[in-house]
Amino acid sequence: MRNLEKYKGVIPAFYACYDEEGNVSPEGVRALTKYFVEKGVKGVYVNGSSGECIYQSVEDRKIILENVMKAAEGKLTVIAHVACNNTKESQELAKHAESLGVDAIAAIPPIYFHLPEYAIAKYWNDISEAAPNTDFVIYNIPQLAGVALTQSLFTEMRKNPRVIGVKNSSMPVQDIQMFKAAGGEDYVIFNGPDEQFMSGRVIGAEGAIGGTYGAMPELYLKLDEYVKAGEMEKAREIQYACDAIIYKMCSAHGNMYAVIKEILRIRENLNIGGVRKPLPEIIPEDMKQIKKCASMIDEAIKRPGRFDYVIEIQRPSPEGCKAIFRIHTEKMPVDKHFNKDVFVDKYLVGSSGAEIAFVASEAAYNSIRRTVNIKELFDEKCDFVISKENILIEEDFIKAA
Repeated sequence: MRNLEKYKGVIPAFYACYDEEGNVSPEGVRALTKYFVEKGVKGVYVNGSSGECIYQSVEDRKIILENVMKAAEGKLTVIAHVACNNTKESQELAKHAESLGVDAIAAIPPIYFHLPEYAIAKYWNDISEAAPNTDFVIYNIPQLAGVALTQSLFTEMRKNPRVIGVKNSSMPVQDIQMFKAAGGEDYVIFNGPDEQFMSGRVIGAEGAIGGTYGAMPELYLKLDEYVKAGEMEKAREIQYACDAIIYKMCSAHGNMYAVIKEILRIRENLNIGGVRKPLPEIIPEDMKQIKKCASMIDEAIKRPGRFDYVIEIQRPSPEGCKAIFRIHTEKMPVDKHFNKDVFVDKYLVGSSGAEIAFVASEAAYNSIRRTVNIKELFDEKCDFVISKENILIEEDFIKAA
């Protein structure tokens, strides 16, 4: 008997975590995993689109999954996306995922060449055979892969006993209905597009995997709760709020995932780096919009009646703000004429600890922007190293505040 219950719920797509040099950060991966455990989500979908998988090496993806499994400690359902644009590397990742004990592996179809359905089925089945004791999820995202999961291909794939469902990221909600009708109770269908979470759940999706869940898991968990309870007016209100936030996140210069990572830094003091090229990074002009997104999330979470209990955490006293600011800046090369206590009194009294941490971190970025030629910084011939000679001045902190 299949255990499908572990897949039914809110499953955020896991974000790529990088260090300051743009390499995969095991520490960041573990921190993000623990964040999801604390938020109470059902599981995580690792190394998919939100994880920037197409810009990562096989070794990168192994490191990420190893650290997710280590930090999850069995508290999350883990689905590992293993598809590469060739069968051999996909099988290598599938074997690796099974060796770590993931709940399921998943794969998009081969991209670029438009292969016939029998070749796509062979690709998926070859990957599945490399992990013979692990569930397999078909990832249908035709708008990016260029290939759609048809009903005939789904019928062929159901001959594989390890196939347990479809992560459906096509835009027509009717696709979810058709896959559910074809598969029945022995298969789980995941809603993919975050903007139609409610619609997908209502029409038949038992689970949901999405790229913006990580930025606002509280909202999607509550939305899921309302859908299950049949409280559709409340569910629709949250869906509209989520959609407005998504539209705002997508209108920055930086890629949406770069925006989300900055939101996590602001709201959760979680630093998991930026995005990997060619995805565009955020620019200073994006910060006002990003802070607005963070504020919109906070406002949506705090709406009256949305949660049974609201626990108010007192903000630190003025002296507490000064102490927090000193902790976050003690290892920074700060101009000796900069008076930290005066700055806090003027700009940071009444701020939360996370907001103070953000100002300190953003000030460091401001210092780099002020003193470094960004074009040269990313030139492969550049031997520039950020050091203690890169002094932070009051202007850097004022801009951050």
